[in-house]
Parts: sequence; C-alpha cells; structure tokens
Amino acid sequence: MSSVGKIITLEALASAVDAARAEGKTIVQCHGTFDLMHIGHIRHLQAARRLGDLLVVTITLDHFVDKGPHRPVFTDQLRAEALASLECVDYVAINKWPTAVEAIHLLRPHFFVKGATTETGQRDHTDAIVKEEEAVKAVGGQLHLTEEETYSASALINRYTDVFSPEVRRYLDGFRSRYSEEDVLGYLRDIRTLKILTVGETIVDEYCFCHVMDKANKDPILAAKLLYVERYLGGIQAINNHLAGFCEHLSCLTALGSHDTEEEFVRTNLTGNCDLHFINKADSPTILKRRYLEEYLSTKLLEIDRMNDDPLVSEDETAFIDKIADLAPQHDVVVVADYGHGLLSEKVIEVLCEKAQFLALNVQVNPGNYGFNLISRYPRADFITIDEPEARLEMKKKQVDIQDIPQVLAAKLRCRALLLTRGQNGTLGYDAKTGFSRTPVFSVKLVDRTGAGDACLAVTAPCAALGCPVEILGFLGNVAGATSCGVIGNKTYVDPVSFFRHVSSLMK
Repeated sequence: MSSVGKIITLEALASAVDAARAEGKTIVQCHGTFDLMHIGHIRHLQAARRLGDLLVVTITLDHFVDKGPHRPVFTDQLRAEALASLECVDYVAINKWPTAVEAIHLLRPHFFVKGATTETGQRDHTDAIVKEEEAVKAVGGQLHLTEEETYSASALINRYTDVFSPEVRRYLDGFRSRYSEEDVLGYLRDIRTLKILTVGETIVDEYCFCHVMDKANKDPILAAKLLYVERYLGGIQAINNHLAGFCEHLSCLTALGSHDTEEEFVRTNLTGNCDLHFINKADSPTILKRRYLEEYLSTKLLEIDRMNDDPLVSEDETAFIDKIADLAPQHDVVVVADYGHGLLSEKVIEVLCEKAQFLALNVQVNPGNYGFNLISRYPRADFITIDEPEARLEMKKKQVDIQDIPQVLAAKLRCRALLLTRGQNGTLGYDAKTGFSRTPVFSVKLVDRTGAGDACLAVTAPCAALGCPVEILGFLGNVAGATSCGVIGNKTYVDPVSFFRHVSSLMK
C-alpha cells in the first residue's frame, strides 16, 4: 500500500480494524504528537509492530498540541505523511480528541503501546496515561511500554531547527545550565499552598468582528459590516481565570456597576474556585471595552469604552476599604491590577499597602488615564510588573538608560523584585540583591497583545511571593506572555497543564 493510502479517517480506520479483527489479527495502536520524526520514534514503532499483525497510529490534532505556541513545528497532515512512509506502520489517522481515550474505545486494540519514560511524577503533567490504560482494559486490551532508547523531539527542535532565533537558543542553553525543569516547575506547583486575593476593576472585553467595505460616499469615514461579536472576561477577572488552575484558595475584590452590572456574565465565565467579593459602584456600569476588528487579520479599527471613571463616592470608598481591611490580612498574597478607572483611590491604596502581607502590583496606562495613573501612587510593593512606556512615564524622562529605570522604581517602592516588560525586546528583571537578568521574547505567533501583561502578572506574582529568583520570574512571565499573545484578547486563559508542557518543552 502507498504511504498516501495509509492515511485515512478515524471512521475508515475503525472499519479496517474491525475487518482485521474478524480475520483473527492482533491490533496494535500507538498514539502521540510525533512532531519531528526521529530514530527513537522509529524504534518505538518497530517494537510496537512486533506485538501484532496490524499497527495503527493515531496522532494529535494541531489544535491539541499543548507544548507552546511554537509547536507543532509540522502540521498534522505532514506528521501523518511521515508516519505513513514507515514500512512498519499500516494505517495513520488524525485524532479528533485531546487524548487517545476516545480513539481507544473506537478502535479497541489488543495492545496500546507507549514509550517507557524515566520521568517521575505525572507523565506529561497529566493523568492521561492512567485514563488510557483504563480505556484499553475496558475494551479487553492491555497497555504495553516499549523499552527502546528514547530521544526528546522537543530537545531536537529547540537545538537544531530555526523555530527560535539564535538569541533565544543561546538564552535557553544558558538558562537550562543554571536551572533544571523541576527548579522552574516547583514554584508553579507550590502556588497551590498560597491564599491569594486579587484586587482591581472588572472589565468585559467585547470584540466585534467586521468586514470593511469602503469609505462612505459623502463622509470621510470607514464603513464596515458587523459579522459577529465575542465577549471575554478582562481586567482583574482575566487574572483570576489565569490563576484559578494553579491555586486552591483564590478570592477577588472588585467593583461592578450599579446598572448594566454584567454580574451574570461575570459569574458564568469566572472559574468556579474564585470567591467573588464586590461593591456596586454608584451611577456606573460595569466597564465594557468594545473593540471593532477587521475579521480577516483581526486588525483593530476602533475602541469604544462604556464606563464611568470618576472616583468612588464616599460611601462606596468606605465600603471598599472595609472589605480590603477584612480580606487582605487573611491572604498570603494580594495581587493588584490598577487599570486607572477610578476604583483605586489614594485612601484605598493606603489601606492596601498597609494590610497586604505580600503586595504584587501592576499599574497600567491607557487612553483614559494617560500620564495620570503612575505606579508612584503606591508607597510600597513587594513585586512589580510594568511595561517600558509606563516606566518611562514614571521617570518623566524620554531618554534614560534602561537599567536605571528598575533600580529607581525598586528603591522608590521598596520593592525586592521587578519585571520590566519591553515587547519585542523581551523582559528586564531586577532584584535588589542579585541584580539584573534579561529574558528574550518567546512569541513566535502574535495574534493580539491585549492581556499579555495580565497573564504575566498572574503567573509571576505568586512565584515571587514564594521567593522565586528573578531570572525564573522573567522566564515564566515571557512564557505566559507568549501564550497570551497567541490568542485574540482573553478568549482563553493560562491552563496549568498546557503551561507546564510549554515550560517542559523549552527546558529540553
């Protein structure tokens, strides 16, 4: 059979397997990503083929390859062609589901074969192999582990392909020499031991996808036809959704509107383990940022904000301060995202700085507060993330050496660690004791930068509270930023399993 003829749909594969089984043949199934075929894969598949009469291989759909936005290097169709070219492989099908469990139930193999691993703990950071073993036993088969010599496709890709620039490859080589994979992942795992409180404005992000038609006949305006609308949780609720999978004790203090509250939308889309506390801000809607985009390339055309960014009235300010005074001391870490829309007044800031055991802070400049919402409004913080334009505004100098900025800010806020994010120039980390570290940008797919700062803060803030070295903080922050930049807005959030896999793939 030609290699092209070996690639069939799952449904056709199920029929071919049933026919072979009726003839008394032994069916063997392998499953995996098989990104960058190497000798370890070949030996594994040859060993699997020796177990039976028919070897079928199911491969992971591109959409479900959770090893970072730079993976897979090869599309599922190309990976299928590579596998089909091997003499030992009889059929290849692209899986429809995230794991092999459903495919096992469909194909009912006599043997489901995986490669042996020397890793400790959960394999691939999930319990997938446990579920796969349960599935194969349920259909009367058994799990078999091959003992062939293994190689890491991630290591080969990182070192010998051009998926990353030479600068990134050099950085990763050096980073791996200083830290092990477990050094990095250990801080992420320990987030579950912390009680975390987030404070900031709730924002609903509304993305209106349009088809741009042309300029209007009589007026110098661009005309567009609305195609569809998507809504995502933004602001502090995006940070909660990033954090929720990592921690067991998560609370949020925020404000919703006294009208157009969006409370049902917030509760429906907020991950379940977040304990929500809020006031209803008088004479205000819940903040909604409506962005119009040209659908084809998701190019942003216009933003219209629905909000009242006046300061809290006295009664609301008192109620909010009382909640901070009650909640902050009960938590190990307070993560503040200040979007500058009137919630975090000087009195609120004073109480936050007084009551927080560990204060992690990000203060953002945007069109509604440009030049007014500076990080110097806060007298202290234990950890800061800030982007370069906002930091330069704080310095009140357009031209200033980049290394002077974090030192000045850290001294001003009595801050131990700081991450200065610089877009395509990566991240500059600073620790008052250990000095500077630089992390290049890992993004290989830029869809939308909105929310990258929130993802960075969410992942790094609790790790900073655990005493994580600033160089690891910069690494984790850039991984989170790369993950966020790969999707539109806050359509998806940092998922721990995917994040662990992304980190692992970079550490190979």
